[in-house]
Amino acid sequence: MSHRIYHNLIGGEWVPAKSGKTILNLNPADQGDVVGEFPSSHAEDVKAAVAAAKEAYATWRLVPAPKRAEILVRAGLLLQQRKEQYARDMTREMGKVLAETRGDVQEAIDEAFYVAGEGRRLFGVTTPSELKDKFAMSVRMPVGVVGLITPWNFPMAIPSWKLFPALVAGNTCIIKPATDTPLSTYNLVQALVDAGLPPGVVNIVSGSGSGAGAALLEHPDVRAISFTGSSEVGSHVGQRGAATFKAVSLEMGGKNAQIVLDDANLDLALDGALWGAFGTTGQRCTATSRILLQKGIAAKFTAEFVKRAKALKVGDGLDESVQVGPQVNAGQIETSKKYVDIASAEGAKLLAGGHALTEGAYSKGTFFEPTVFGGVTAAMRIAREEVFGPVVCLIEFETFEEAIAIANSIDYGLSTALYTRDVNRAFTAMRDLEAGITYINAPTIGAEVHLPFGGVKQTGNGHREGLGAIEFFTTWKAVYVDYSDRLQRAQIDNAE
Repeated sequence: MSHRIYHNLIGGEWVPAKSGKTILNLNPADQGDVVGEFPSSHAEDVKAAVAAAKEAYATWRLVPAPKRAEILVRAGLLLQQRKEQYARDMTREMGKVLAETRGDVQEAIDEAFYVAGEGRRLFGVTTPSELKDKFAMSVRMPVGVVGLITPWNFPMAIPSWKLFPALVAGNTCIIKPATDTPLSTYNLVQALVDAGLPPGVVNIVSGSGSGAGAALLEHPDVRAISFTGSSEVGSHVGQRGAATFKAVSLEMGGKNAQIVLDDANLDLALDGALWGAFGTTGQRCTATSRILLQKGIAAKFTAEFVKRAKALKVGDGLDESVQVGPQVNAGQIETSKKYVDIASAEGAKLLAGGHALTEGAYSKGTFFEPTVFGGVTAAMRIAREEVFGPVVCLIEFETFEEAIAIANSIDYGLSTALYTRDVNRAFTAMRDLEAGITYINAPTIGAEVHLPFGGVKQTGNGHREGLGAIEFFTTWKAVYVDYSDRLQRAQIDNAE
């Protein structure tokens, strides 16, 4: 079966990489299934894309924001119509089960409609001047040409988090999708094009981080970079962005804890832990990778959790009965294997899983068993370092205060969850957990588009997706109108 060859989108035209080189997009459930062939772009391709975006910016910034928003509404409606096809494309290229890829497309739909409303809400402020016959206000201005570097685990939702706010604010964009999952970004941008987005306003440059990503980061005409990925790469992006005076938004790793107290609804906590740990095959920055159990319920919870983890059906995400899909590529399998070995060497007890699945129906894909470690202490690497796979560790504690301390003891601070019936402890956790997100009686995954998304410490640098994205993609301008018809000197002429 032949596969489709895709090109970069530059200035409204679909063009191959100047090098002629390409990258195969493979189905992680069956690596004999080629989803598509995409450009392997480098600096020359990025240069052309930035030039196209810069040219388009001259007119796009002058389109009234409510009119820009209307394009997002139309794109959202098109995504609704195409939801099932785009979800199936995503499962083929990324692996996660259809229920989740439908949710991924739905998140882009939600983001389109949410951000479209911001087209009439790009509010500034007016304020009294300290001088007579003088008017003072502030307005939001677009940043200019922005670069967007997106990951493979939410290959449509996360690009929508970045593209839609950037567009409604009046910026033009170059997006570099992850090499494992470019098709979903292409599908998203196709909806924008079909909704009437002018040429050059969004450009796609497909390729590796070292090729296309680095060139985008270094280009002097790119005024801002929004990046989602690992903390290691994010640190480099932040440093290089600072060197070229770019605004940089970083959304990076997590090592998220679900705390279960003795008074919790255990069935609810088990449901949440299973979904948080093994949803998206553990390949979420918000995945529940640590489950903290108060000793009164630890044995009962552990036995039932291990039983449920072992019963999960692993397979091709296109099969509606499958609960856990493949990992995205062989490299992720190796990382999961590495951390199983590390945890075992540290003295953690393997309670479930721990192996790649390679026989029979699994032989053509990259599958890993849902894996559970018990006997874990907060000092172990398995309890401190991000695995980004279906590997979870169980840590026991005595007191609520100890649980908060363990949850906060890591370098990351993205998502946290607490299961309890005690309202006082719930509010204490909301205050004291060092994280950008805290859930009460819900798992660590499941963010909604209209709330701020991001974290603290090595998870992020203070910017947020969702509520807060407009802040990143706009810059403030102060405007003064003096209608006194004479020179008035602030802080001097009003000093009497």
